[in-house]
Amino acid sequence: TETKDMNRRREALSGASDEPPKKIVRTTAIELEIPKRKSVPCMVLACGQGDMGQLGLGEDEMERKRPSIVGTFKNVVDIQAGGMHSLLLTAEGKLFTFGCNDEGALGRDSSEEGSEFLPREVTLPGKCVRISAGDSHSACLLEDGRVFAWGSFRDSHGSMGLTLEGSKRLPIEVLPGLKSCGIASGADHLVVLTCGGKVYTVGCGEQGQLGRVSLRTASGESRRGKLQLLEPDVVHIKNTKFADAIWATTYCTFVRDMKTKKIFGFGLNNYNQLALKKIGEPMIAPSVTLLQNLKTVSGGQHHTLVLNEDNVCSVIGRKDYGRLGLGKLENDVEELRVIESLKNKNIVDVSCGECQSFAITAEGDVFAWGMGSNLQLGTGREDDEWEPVHIVSKQTKDSRIVQVSSGGQHTLFLARDKSNENIESSEPTSGTQNLNGAKEFENDATTEVSEKQKSVEKENAEISHTKTNAVKKGKKK
Repeated sequence: TETKDMNRRREALSGASDEPPKKIVRTTAIELEIPKRKSVPCMVLACGQGDMGQLGLGEDEMERKRPSIVGTFKNVVDIQAGGMHSLLLTAEGKLFTFGCNDEGALGRDSSEEGSEFLPREVTLPGKCVRISAGDSHSACLLEDGRVFAWGSFRDSHGSMGLTLEGSKRLPIEVLPGLKSCGIASGADHLVVLTCGGKVYTVGCGEQGQLGRVSLRTASGESRRGKLQLLEPDVVHIKNTKFADAIWATTYCTFVRDMKTKKIFGFGLNNYNQLALKKIGEPMIAPSVTLLQNLKTVSGGQHHTLVLNEDNVCSVIGRKDYGRLGLGKLENDVEELRVIESLKNKNIVDVSCGECQSFAITAEGDVFAWGMGSNLQLGTGREDDEWEPVHIVSKQTKDSRIVQVSSGGQHTLFLARDKSNENIESSEPTSGTQNLNGAKEFENDATTEVSEKQKSVEKENAEISHTKTNAVKKGKKK
């Protein structure tokens, strides 16, 4: 026995053994940090249509031409505008919602008459650090890395539900057992970035926005197909181990490779919203885009707005209604083009609604352009704006705008008092004086309603047609 033990010790010391050597498996893991909640308290402003309560101004306020203060909130740090509902996140980590609750997008009881028209708190098992909103769903990221969602996704057939059980009127956990550090909502899909650098998607995939299912599967006609859509799963990106940033537009998803910083995109591409080398069918698998040095990206139904690290704002996509901010064009823009009128404005953030766009400067000025038929631009007019317009009103002239979020027919602004900051900025001038090429409106104008209803109906008809036929071809109309 001692001899055998001695032999074992010698073998252990010498590395000799009758057994074949085991392979050494090297594993690499990362741990992305859960973001901190924004800490600068602000007030909330809203403009546009409020017939479903999405302005948060009460039952008597159906529309606002210019940004108006929402309630008495002075401690809001984040805002998100959904299709017809809104989310507010306070400095204490509390979440408030208001607007349409037909499919549970508010995440709370709204049986009390008029409760949809005013901000009310959502009950959650923790404090929020990030929020997101789609057409009929909402989501939040908690301090401990858990993600909760509620409401419903929709496809060309109608409501899909949030899970196989149907829509959820109260928050449910999305990825139990996993810690996450980022969320992003498209119109009808949700993207989650885990602390392990993996990207999960769930929801409608008819335009390729999930990045992991075929268009045939995305039709959702079979139960198996619906399971793949409504069960969150990993997006596999070739030659990419980890991601460190995600963005979602109406029908697209963008992911940044942590190592190479390449930007991958997937989803609807009939107007080259993905900024690829060519226009074509919906991109169902992640593909390398032409986006470089990216700071943030936002997008509507048929256009994408990009801000790079040099604070240069570029745009690509459909020209109609002025959503590109490049003036009246004869053709759509199929390659990224710089918005010249914003080139020297020191833009620090951008945001898009369905057919409208916004840019914020370091000084807290906000510029808007695109479709204005529902007063969602905040200009006080129902006209489309073909180039960036400097938004000035009684409520905003003494405030610094730090965030904008635009939905289907309304827009939210997050603002703080300039008097409390040491920021060098020029006071907005009155009238219609040009500010280095950008128009400015201060006085409300009474203009006749143009034929906007026809334009809106035409746009909505094209969107519906795009959704219905994306499975078959997804080609440019």
